[in-house]
Amino acid sequence: MGGVSVPRAGLSRDAVVTAALEVLDIRGPAGLTLKAVADRAGVRTPSLYKHVRGLPELRRLLAIRILDEAATRLGTAVMGRAGIDALDAYLTEYRAFAGQYPHRHALAEWTSYDDPIFLAAAERIINVAYAVVRGFSLEGEDLVHAVRTLRAAVTGFVTLENSLGYRAPTGIDASFGYLGRVLAAGLCQAAAGGSTPERTDRADRIRT
Repeated sequence: MGGVSVPRAGLSRDAVVTAALEVLDIRGPAGLTLKAVADRAGVRTPSLYKHVRGLPELRRLLAIRILDEAATRLGTAVMGRAGIDALDAYLTEYRAFAGQYPHRHALAEWTSYDDPIFLAAAERIINVAYAVVRGFSLEGEDLVHAVRTLRAAVTGFVTLENSLGYRAPTGIDASFGYLGRVLAAGLCQAAAGGSTPERTDRADRIRT
């Protein structure tokens, strides 16, 4: 799995990003270097500059690819579901993605770029959370607060899980189920308490 690949014919930007993802999965963010990516792609390092300007751009392209793939997985998981059913599907798939690709999750969650392509990818994944929370009939500022709470809760949980931050013998799966029940109860209570509909524009959703 960690060996050098044979040279890839017709190397493209997408192929370079794919090779970088493979390196990221194996070595983590600290091991993501242009030389490692070139070795993985079976080319010399200078060949990469035909497709990316350097490591910073490659990391940005990686974050965009990861966000797009995560948004697709989450969107597929919640499609056709609503309310608590959609919430459970969202939480389960989020945890599954982060558990399968912990380094991808870390790179995507803790990097940010101020360019339209990255912001569009970020918006796609955030919009899935909005779709889930709207199923609880929340609107305006309540909707924004709820989405922020949902994202903070699940991101914090899986980040601690991936970093072995849970030391008590109590089962982690049970704790994750508890998290889901608490979030569901809170969202249902917020919906029952009413909300003041207010406009939430695209910029607000991106910053959430």
